[in-house]
Amino acid sequence: MTPLWWAEPTAGEIVWCHFPDHINPRPKPRPALILAVFDDDAPQFHVQVAYGTSQRTTTLHRGEFSILRERNRAADETAGLSYDTKFDLKQAIDLPYTTEWFSVPPAAPHGQTPRLGTLHPSLVPALQAAYRAATE
Repeated sequence: MTPLWWAEPTAGEIVWCHFPDHINPRPKPRPALILAVFDDDAPQFHVQVAYGTSQRTTTLHRGEFSILRERNRAADETAGLSYDTKFDLKQAIDLPYTTEWFSVPPAAPHGQTPRLGTLHPSLVPALQAAYRAATE
């Protein structure tokens, strides 16, 4: 089946992604943070996404930042995540924004789109620090 293209996303969105393992989508979708949107082939968009996990969210390494539910309620609500989640900017990859790599999350909080939520502005400094650390 030919993958379908999703409508244009926005950098800073948290989406439901089948983050790849080598060249294949992983069977378990997970949250990913859109770092950049490439519109060279619009209306077919490509995105750069950072890997998200709910494992060891309070142990951060170079290039990582977390959204912790108890520490920042507003950020947690805006993100649309079910669990504390950390994003690893060292594990960022460019993907076509298609149904092959992105799917509608459980409960579809924003309708039939891969969007879970958005990065809260209060987390931008943490994102920037993680980005700098990941690219040094």
